[in-house]
Amino acid sequence: MIWFFILLLILVFTGMPMFIAIAGSVLVMLMGFNGIPAETVVQRMFSGLNQFPLMAIPLFILAANIMSRGGVSQRVIALTNALIGKVPGGMSVSVVLACLFFGAISGSSPATVVAIGSMMLPAMIKKNYPESFATGLIGSTSSLGIIIPPSITMIVYGAVTGTSVGELFIAGLSAGLVFAVVFIIYCILYGKKNQLVSNEPWSLQEIMYRIKDAFLGLGIPIIIIGGIYGGLFTPTESAGVAVIYAFIITMFVYREMKWKHLFEVLVDSGKTTATVMIILASASVLSWYLTVEQITLSVTEYITALTDNKIMILLLINIIILIAGMFLDGSSLIVILAPLFYSIGISYGIDPVHLGVIMTVNSAIGMFTPPFGLNLFVLMGISRQSLLKLSKGMIPFIAISLIVLAIITYIPEVALFLPNLLYGK
Repeated sequence: MIWFFILLLILVFTGMPMFIAIAGSVLVMLMGFNGIPAETVVQRMFSGLNQFPLMAIPLFILAANIMSRGGVSQRVIALTNALIGKVPGGMSVSVVLACLFFGAISGSSPATVVAIGSMMLPAMIKKNYPESFATGLIGSTSSLGIIIPPSITMIVYGAVTGTSVGELFIAGLSAGLVFAVVFIIYCILYGKKNQLVSNEPWSLQEIMYRIKDAFLGLGIPIIIIGGIYGGLFTPTESAGVAVIYAFIITMFVYREMKWKHLFEVLVDSGKTTATVMIILASASVLSWYLTVEQITLSVTEYITALTDNKIMILLLINIIILIAGMFLDGSSLIVILAPLFYSIGISYGIDPVHLGVIMTVNSAIGMFTPPFGLNLFVLMGISRQSLLKLSKGMIPFIAISLIVLAIITYIPEVALFLPNLLYGK
C-alpha cells in the first residue's frame, strides 16, 4: 500500500499529467506485484465512463462556453451594478453577486475569474478599491463556481461515490448562498470602513433596463435548478436543455455569438471535456484498485483507531483536503480522496451528501490558496501581478472562507436542510 502512494506522489509532483500519474501507478502495481494483465486498466477506464450522469459534464461545459461567448456575463455585471452599486462597497458586492450568477451558469471557477475579473478588476481599481482587495475578492468569490450548481466537481463526486447528483446540487446551492452572504457582509463593512461609497444616484429606469436586458441570460440557472427539482428532467437532461436554451438566446436574441464562433466554442468545450473525462477514467481505475487491494478498508481502520470522535474526524478530513487543494484541482482531488473519505464517512455516520459538500467547499478554497491555486495563475494573467502579491491579497478571504467551512462542516443542516426537505428524508 505504501509503495503505491509513494509512486503516485512522485508522479504527481514531477509534473506528470494527473491521469497518467493515477492510471500509471495502478498499472505498475498490478503488473509488478499482482501479475494482472495490463488491459485490465484500460477496461476499467472505459467502464468508469459508461455512466449516464457523466453525460451532463460535456453539456454543462458547452452551455457555459456558449453563454460566456454570447455576452451573458456582461449583462449580469451591469445588472448587479445597477442594483447594488450604490451601497457601501457596492461594486465589491456586485462582484460577489456576479460570481454567484455566473458560477450558476458556468460551473467552473477559472472561467468565472476570466469572465468577471477581466471586466470588474479595472473598474474596481478605477473606483479607488485597493488592488490587493480587488484581486483577492475576485479570486476567492470566483470559486463559488464549483459550489453553486451545476458543479462539475459535484458531478465527479457523485460519479466516484454513487451519491445523488440532484441532492448534491441542492446542498451546494445552500452552501454557496451561505458563502455569498458572508462575503457580502464583509464587503459592506469594508466599504463603510474605507468610505467606498458611490455618489451617483439610484436610477429606477436603469435598473429596469438592466433587468430586461439580463433576464433571458439569467434563465439558465432557473432552468437547471427549477427543472431538476420540479421533476421535469434529470441533471443530465437539464444540461441538454441548457445547451439548446443558451444557443437560441445568444445566437438569435442577443446576437453576440456568430456562426463562425460556434466552431471555436465546440473545440474549446471538447478540449475541456476531454481533460475532465480522462481524469474520471483514471479515477475509476483508482477506485477499483483501492477496493481490490482493500486499501480503503485499511486506511479507514487506521483512522478510526486514532479517534472515535466525529468532530476530530471531520477536522482531520478538512485539514487533509485543504492541504491537497493547494496542489490539485477540484476534480483531481475528488478522484483521489473521495473513495477513501467516503468509506470513513459511512463508518462515522457522516451523510454522503454532506461529505460531498465539505469536499467541494475545500476544493473551492484550494482554488485560491497559494502556492498552486489555479485561480491565482488565471489572475496573474489578468492583473499582471506577481504570485506573491496576489497571495497576500488572498489572506483575509482565506480566513473568511475557513470560518464558513467550519459552519458548513459542524452544522450539517446548513447543507442538508433543502435536500432533506425536497427528498423527504
